[in-house]
Amino acid sequence: MLLESGRVVAVEPDVVWVETLRRSTCGSCAARAGCGQRLLNRHEGGGRGLVRALSGDALKAADCRVNDRVEIALPEEVILRGSTIVYAVPIISMILAVALVSGLSTDAGDAASVTAALAGFAAGLGLVRWHAFSHRDDPRIQPVLQRRLPADLDAGITVAAMS
Repeated sequence: MLLESGRVVAVEPDVVWVETLRRSTCGSCAARAGCGQRLLNRHEGGGRGLVRALSGDALKAADCRVNDRVEIALPEEVILRGSTIVYAVPIISMILAVALVSGLSTDAGDAASVTAALAGFAAGLGLVRWHAFSHRDDPRIQPVLQRRLPADLDAGITVAAMS
């Protein structure tokens, strides 16, 4: 499990919204000069983000209050599967759309291929959005509340491996 800590900013019946501080490892990365992650974090307002966390076994959303420090957990395999879906589905759908247009017409021009590629890419993004929406309440792939933290702890990311 990947663990992250943050501050509760809103409480709903079965979920809480947690503000996290994304700290990158740019200082120790060899590619820091050629990577856009540091610039992206700076552009996004210091790397703060909102995470929707579901009630967990140990801590329920109803037990949380605004400004509580909490720890949320996410299984490691969710990151890999999510990345694959987000990146692969639009590209594969774009390639399939171009192949379909090329297969239907032997004299398909560049304009038809570009249009098919854009339409396929947009359809792939729509599929990713549908997948995210249809799995929004699935605790196997959503962050879940782990525990309440003492108020004096920093709300930054604490990434650790749980046994």
